[in-house]
Amino acid sequence: MITQNLYKEQKTISLNSRIKASILFLVLILSSYAVFSQDSIVLQSSINEKKNLDFQEYFFNAITEKAIENYQKAIENLEECNLIIPNNKAVLFELSKNYLQLDKIPEALEYGYQALKTDPENLWVLEHLVTIHKKQKKYSKAIKIQEKIAKKYPKKKQEIVYLHLRNNDTNSAKNLLTELADAKMLNSRLRRIYKRLIKTKKTPVQQENVVLENTESSLKDQFLKNKSFVFLKNLLNQFDKENNPELQQYSNEGMRLFPAQPLVYLMNGKAHNRKNDFKKAIETLQNGIDFVIDDVEMEKRFYTELLKSYKGLGDDKNISKYQKKLKL
Repeated sequence: MITQNLYKEQKTISLNSRIKASILFLVLILSSYAVFSQDSIVLQSSINEKKNLDFQEYFFNAITEKAIENYQKAIENLEECNLIIPNNKAVLFELSKNYLQLDKIPEALEYGYQALKTDPENLWVLEHLVTIHKKQKKYSKAIKIQEKIAKKYPKKKQEIVYLHLRNNDTNSAKNLLTELADAKMLNSRLRRIYKRLIKTKKTPVQQENVVLENTESSLKDQFLKNKSFVFLKNLLNQFDKENNPELQQYSNEGMRLFPAQPLVYLMNGKAHNRKNDFKKAIETLQNGIDFVIDDVEMEKRFYTELLKSYKGLGDDKNISKYQKKLKL
């Protein structure tokens, strides 16, 4: 009996020991797993942190290179950013802007539209794409994007007027100006443009695909027959080159027929300056310069002619003003 009891007691102790050992083993296994998992999280966090630091360094370098107009180097840094974190909106946008600076339009458009895909309503990206299409002289595409912008920002509908004018669509510009006038959304420049355009009837369609002959008489005859701005432009340039007194007559006709074309105002101002009618020249040139849109060379031609007018009047203040504009 005593022996049996001792055996049972030893058996119980042995069982309890095995249970304790098993529990201890399980605790050790779980503890090890927990430590391993924790190390993995720390490692992953470290990798992400390094990626972010590398990304930030490349991006900062790209902005620095762009600031000193080293656009190709900026692109190289941005491409590294794109490898680290693909399709980041800021990177795609900066790539597009740098390619535009290098006049690489296809690449600028590609990255611009990729950036837009990540954020379809982003104002800065939309306006940037408008800029690219304007540089391409693809004004219809620029108008389409600007109309999208204007739905959310109504005041930006004003820019569409200038795009219509650049697109030689004076009638659409006039219609939009009327709409903006009714909504009291015209700025001072657009009010002056509207005042000029509203005086004219429907503007003739400008024919671009015409055959020009070289003789002066044929240009004049064809212009009188077709009333095309293409003929008029060449005729006015010919008259200007030859100092022909008919420059005033035909530039007057041009202002009546093509009131949104800055060239006709420039030529009319020249004609008045040649007659020493400086005040009339200034009036005409100031009316016309409002129609000079995104054309630095044409703007300089207006400033040069205005400078002649103010020199003729002995207006030192405005002489200095336009000398500064021309950086003389």
